[in-house]
Amino acid sequence: MTRETPTGARKARLLPQLIKFGAVGAVGFVVNLVVFNVMLLIVLRGVPHATIYSTIIATVIAILTNWIGNRYWAFSGQRQHSAAREGIEFFAVSLATGTGIPLVCVWVSHYLLGMQNPVADNISANIVGLAIGMLARFALYRWWVFSPDRAARKAPAKATTARPARAEVPVVTGSTLARTPDGRLVGD
Repeated sequence: MTRETPTGARKARLLPQLIKFGAVGAVGFVVNLVVFNVMLLIVLRGVPHATIYSTIIATVIAILTNWIGNRYWAFSGQRQHSAAREGIEFFAVSLATGTGIPLVCVWVSHYLLGMQNPVADNISANIVGLAIGMLARFALYRWWVFSPDRAARKAPAKATTARPARAEVPVVTGSTLARTPDGRLVGD
């Protein structure tokens, strides 16, 4: 008899989840592009440092859009109970991997390797940096921010004034196998 393990089931969901993650990222990219240009060309036109403000606003709105898409679609089965904590972790990961990794790639290319031209800067930041950042984001979202293991460990305890009843552990007849409270079998 062959049984699929929880680890095997997670691996089988990896590709569809990666595709959903990519689709959410593409939507976030479009949102970032549109918001940046609307802010720069219409809303903040003529304002000093409009490029900086437009970048900040567009980035925050794109991260919020990505969080909603990832929370309710790409990682919907793995959401945390605390949306605020999850949102803060998501935002931190997004900033670190979406900004930090491309900056490191540009720094390495520009200063360590001496490739000091706009083409090299664009390749290092917008191709190498974004690709490495995307992989790091997916890994951190999957195994930290939206981790099903964290959700199981951090499930909120229900407050009760009564003393909790002792859980009965049913025994499978004719075997030494017993069910644990979470439904897994132990024994044999």
